[in-house]
Amino acid sequence: MYGFPLTIYILLSIFGSPGGIQDPFQHVNGHLLGTVFGAADWLKYTVCLFGGLIMALGLLIMSRGWRLIHEAKGNLVTEGVYAGIRHPQYSGLFLITIGMLIQWPTLVTLVMWPILMYAYYRLAMREEREAENLFGEEYGEYKRRVPAFIPRFSRTLAAE
Repeated sequence: MYGFPLTIYILLSIFGSPGGIQDPFQHVNGHLLGTVFGAADWLKYTVCLFGGLIMALGLLIMSRGWRLIHEAKGNLVTEGVYAGIRHPQYSGLFLITIGMLIQWPTLVTLVMWPILMYAYYRLAMREEREAENLFGEEYGEYKRRVPAFIPRFSRTLAAE
């Protein structure tokens, strides 16, 4: 929400009050794209709900990954959510931030999102190098078999 007032002030100063919005700080008007383009309230609520569902999915993926890592006590984890992706915490974080962009897009988050994603990508790659040093060929085989962030949904690709 930190960028919301700034974004509202900038957009209202550029575009005026689109669609005769009486109160730009009303919750339903928080979806800036819908508000600027004059979407109906039900559509703005639907888009916000969709963003919330994406955030919930990201949180679920992150929590499952964290649980498995903490239960492994330093051993390599390749089952559960790790059987489909190597970095569920970062994939979950990516989904959470995408959900936020859908639900409450602001100028600040639109500018910062690609920078944040790049930083977490680099962090994930550094962690992979550390895992390769720690687990050796076992991690190398896992890395060849399992994608980093986006699971394969095709059965033929997963079977290879």
